[in-house]
Amino acid sequence: MSALDALRRASDVANRYFVVWVVAASGLALLAPSAFTWIEPYITPLLGIIMLGMGLTLRPEDFRRLVERPRDVAIGAVTQWVVMPIAAYALVVALSLPTGLAVGVILVGAAPGGTASNVMTYLGKGDVALSVAITTVTTLAAPIVMPAWVVFLAGEQLSVTFAQMFTSIVQIVIVPVVAGFALRYVLDRKAPAVAEAGLDVFPAVSVVAIVAIVAAVVGLSKGTILSAGAAAAVAVVAHNGIGLGTGYGVGRLTGMPEDRARTCAFEVGLQNSGLAVALATSFFSPAAALPPALFSVWHNVTGPALASYFSRNEPAGAGESATGAGRPGSSADD
Repeated sequence: MSALDALRRASDVANRYFVVWVVAASGLALLAPSAFTWIEPYITPLLGIIMLGMGLTLRPEDFRRLVERPRDVAIGAVTQWVVMPIAAYALVVALSLPTGLAVGVILVGAAPGGTASNVMTYLGKGDVALSVAITTVTTLAAPIVMPAWVVFLAGEQLSVTFAQMFTSIVQIVIVPVVAGFALRYVLDRKAPAVAEAGLDVFPAVSVVAIVAIVAAVVGLSKGTILSAGAAAAVAVVAHNGIGLGTGYGVGRLTGMPEDRARTCAFEVGLQNSGLAVALATSFFSPAAALPPALFSVWHNVTGPALASYFSRNEPAGAGESATGAGRPGSSADD
């Protein structure tokens, strides 16, 4: 077996048992927080690595799809931008969450779509091309949309400005994504074998990064988990369920075929919780990072479960796009 084959096999194992690694690392972080809290200064760079991986999955044709199918892309993006922030605020009020946890839930709600949605769409026989297009739009718009919602919904509790969050998101998300896209563009033309190998191996790097981020947040938030962890868990489970259900429902109500409605379910319900973690640790508190960290674990349980259910039921009227739009990228994301 070649070294590359070994790396591919390791990447496959890392992705397949992602939730196991996250749960195990979280348990260890609760038992020995100091073993993981040292990761805190590296959370933002780790997320940058994950976003670089997302950029590597993008090609020029992904942007052409934005022009070819603007209606469905707009429906998916707007549904996410409206439903998830409002649902987050409603849950904060209904559960009377303390300030730190409240900010964390709102950060998750305002976050763009995560790359896990692309993988779940593929596994659930959805429209992968549409999924990539919606994720791209919400990610590129994140520097404006995310700070706007956070400031609007949690303004009284914030000491950070719109401009500070805008700058941070550009640095954490846009720069690595553009860099990854440019690198993929060059590699596809100069060294396609290297590009192919990178797509096989890089998901494992993303898994390691997100596991480290979640473990660090758990270690830093041990006190909050013991005192208010149940409330945060309820908020996360409800938030994710609202996103998945509403995304699918809006898709069907707007006349989308089944495969595209499935795509909307994943796009709305699976957020880039890693970005929310990075912003929480940069501008707020470890308590604010707890809900997005829990969301990262939970949506990687419900996403595969829903994808498995969908995969056993072939979407009626699905076209070539359900499975023929190319390979999705990183699975762990966030």
